[in-house]
Amino acid sequence: MRSVQVTAPGVASWVEVPEPSCGPRDVKLRMRAVGICGSDAMYTAVGGIPPRQGATPLGHEPAAEVVEIGAEVAETAGVRVGDHVVIDTMAFTDGLLGSGGAQGGLSEYVVVKDVVAGRQLKVVPAEVPWEVAALNEPMAVALHGVNRSRLRPGEKVVIFGAGPIGLGALLGFKSQGAGHVTVVDVQPGRLAKATAIGADAVIDSTQEDVITRLIELHGQAGPSFVRGVRPDSDVYYDAAGVPAVIATAQAAAKHGARLTIVAVHKKPVEFDLGALLSTELTLALSMGYPTEIFEVTEDLVANWEKYAQIISHRIPYHDALDALTLAATPGAADKVTVIFPDQQ
Repeated sequence: MRSVQVTAPGVASWVEVPEPSCGPRDVKLRMRAVGICGSDAMYTAVGGIPPRQGATPLGHEPAAEVVEIGAEVAETAGVRVGDHVVIDTMAFTDGLLGSGGAQGGLSEYVVVKDVVAGRQLKVVPAEVPWEVAALNEPMAVALHGVNRSRLRPGEKVVIFGAGPIGLGALLGFKSQGAGHVTVVDVQPGRLAKATAIGADAVIDSTQEDVITRLIELHGQAGPSFVRGVRPDSDVYYDAAGVPAVIATAQAAAKHGARLTIVAVHKKPVEFDLGALLSTELTLALSMGYPTEIFEVTEDLVANWEKYAQIISHRIPYHDALDALTLAATPGAADKVTVIFPDQQ
């Protein structure tokens, strides 16, 4: 079968590999859609993921169809042949799927070894499009950040970055009862998308002063030891990964505010701890999805039409290398998803 793999630093290639067989304790999946993540470009740039030797299979945002179930797990696997499933790519016994493990989702077939019911696979209704089901993994990343924010119902939220994670966080905060969610970005198209899927307000930070606008939207924070006029925003969520976001959040934070950072900052950023002391700002960092991989699925299924708007490009599998290039090109795409044959 064909598989997309990192074969050298900066090079992703088509590789012919043996089609995996389904053992007695395994479930075999036919890949139907796989999202492209920013980390795929990182893996490619460095030539794979040490300590793995040789080519590194790519693809860790999959949706798949069950095609075979091992005899020893047939009654206990929790799935049937023909089921549509989303996948916990961190729960494979042969390494992380598409992130340094033996297999990757940008292959025609994947085998989940040593299946435990409810651990690696979750069934989704057939009416959810494959490419939307493939959002389950990145939306779990977004939801983990939401959970780390410890939202209380009715609180006011500011999300920096209206890319896939920021939009997923918007839907996650809404599902948890946020009173008002404002999304900040520099691209009008992204802000329009945020509005379409439920943002209460958006701010183009190239056109408006973010703090002034937040005071208009969220009101002014009450009296405290914090100097200056601050917006009454409770939670700041960084899905952008640029220094200006951290600087803005520090300047805006009222007493007791929380800042959650999901974005990857590739360079050090400055925190003025002396100035922040009186705010008692709570800082939370968020990575992966320790519990959220299937927690997010219910909302994804219930609101799949909204989630579908996160996808900017749907690329056929035979053009998967082009999809990787498109996703890695700054400003060219928001969310690229690869669609496998007969689902285009």
